Amino acid sequence: MDKLLRDNAALPQERVHSSDLCRRMSDHIAYALLVYTGLQIFLTMGALKSTSASLLPYLALVILVGAIIPACRFFEQRWSRLSNEQANDPGLDERYRRDRKALWLLAIGLPFALTAVLKGLAITFL
Repeated sequence: MDKLLRDNAALPQERVHSSDLCRRMSDHIAYALLVYTGLQIFLTMGALKSTSASLLPYLALVILVGAIIPACRFFEQRWSRLSNEQANDPGLDERYRRDRKALWLLAIGLPFALTAVLKGLAITFL
């Protein structure tokens, strides 16, 4: 048992931390994209039912897809390119929580915000 504990103590802990943060952020991105897609479909279908011949829901879909992909890629690259030394920075946990919160606010808030804006435009101009 002592040998096992000594062997595990000799393993570099930063490697576990770095890959763990990257994996956790990748999981959050995947789940956020699923939630985002579900919201977008639900909201777009609602907008399609309320406006008969308008192209605004389709425009919203194109804008939202164009906005979310680069944002998720930014978050993914930011965490996957961390070195083992950078992953052990004590301030990294706060940055991780901040990025996770921003990702979820974007994934949940963007479909609602843009749908509200486009519905407002439809009411104003149609």
